[in-house]
Amino acid sequence: MMKERFMNGMLAVATAMNGQRHLAAIRNSFMNLLPIIIVGSFCTLFTNVVTSTREGFMSLANIPGLEFLSNLEPMFSAANYATMNFLAIGIVILLATELGEAYDINDKGLPLVALGAYISLCATSIIVTSAGGEAITVRNVLASSYTNAQGLFVGMFSAIAATEIYCRLVKNKKLKISMPDSVPGNVARSFEVLFPATITIVAISGIGMIFELGVGMTLFDAIARFVQAPLSSVLTGLPGFMLFVFMSTLLWVFGIHGTQTLKAVSEPILIAALAQNEAAYAAGQAIPNIISRPFLSNYATVTGAGVTGGLLIAIFLFSKRKDFKAIGKLAIPCAIFNINEPLVFGLPIVLNPLLAIPFMLTPVITSAFGYFMTSIGFAGRFVVNAPWTTPVGIQAFLASGGSMGAVVTQLLVILIAAVIYSPFVIVANRQIEANEIEESV
Repeated sequence: MMKERFMNGMLAVATAMNGQRHLAAIRNSFMNLLPIIIVGSFCTLFTNVVTSTREGFMSLANIPGLEFLSNLEPMFSAANYATMNFLAIGIVILLATELGEAYDINDKGLPLVALGAYISLCATSIIVTSAGGEAITVRNVLASSYTNAQGLFVGMFSAIAATEIYCRLVKNKKLKISMPDSVPGNVARSFEVLFPATITIVAISGIGMIFELGVGMTLFDAIARFVQAPLSSVLTGLPGFMLFVFMSTLLWVFGIHGTQTLKAVSEPILIAALAQNEAAYAAGQAIPNIISRPFLSNYATVTGAGVTGGLLIAIFLFSKRKDFKAIGKLAIPCAIFNINEPLVFGLPIVLNPLLAIPFMLTPVITSAFGYFMTSIGFAGRFVVNAPWTTPVGIQAFLASGGSMGAVVTQLLVILIAAVIYSPFVIVANRQIEANEIEESV
């Protein structure tokens, strides 16, 4: 009875999270932003391993006869800047679009209204120090901290707030300016949404001004300091990350895509950590974060959630069950590309107490192992967000910028997973033997 109540409670919470329009919009927005992040990451990788001429870099351009490759560096640097330095702008536009569609508002101008609201919260002047030590105020500029990953949280909050205000106002017929039928439709629509757009941007801007006057700091700085920073320190720390991984696999055990369900919580933080790593790597500086978005793909969900590649190895080494081996053979091609639904729903792992235990335990242990190997310097820190379907070994090599230690660590992660799964696979053999004895009786 207690087990059933817990299961129903978990299902209710997960279903609510999946159906909640704001979380769904955030999740979908980051999925749509992913190609831009991958492009930017690979441009950084190419800059450092192909075109860089900086001393000490193992790049092709430093090889005699291949110096001409350095001429390509401006192209890759520009592409990287155009992608990784505008993540906040991208998330504002995508989130406003997704949330607007959830309210059945498909105005093409809505993302621009949300963007205008967000920019109104950003300082448009910076203070720089001249060579002589004089402080100079430069006006009408936007610092990169407002457009890159540092602005993701404020961008999300402002986009949601602006979209909520706009969608309610645009449905209010009293704010609609009706034009004669002779006016073209696109022109007429511009006037229909004029008041909602104006009120939305001014309202967000006004909130920012009032907050700064009352508190003494900008709303942007307050959210970054008191919301973004604490959440980031929790999820990019090992205990918080291990808890996140455990909760993700726990949802999988109940048949819910845990990785996708919790993506709205994890992606803003892990992508911001990746952006910091990528920027440091591009600048030739020390990589700041061990845990980032690629860390999850390489050490916690490699071969699929629960690191089920280890389960496949255990099955082919120790299983005497024909059903396990038959499903395992079908699952091999999928596991190569980090897809494990055939195992999760075929064996099954879902609602199977015997396999659920190692399924939840394994990624927690492999995450701790990956963290340890990285912290001692054996494995390189991740600087590129390689596609999650990239095969084992290749994924770690690309994501770490060519660290063979990361490749070895990823392979060891799968072997550790196999060791963890093996006793449970052996016990599963006894289940079949017990059933056969019962049937013979």
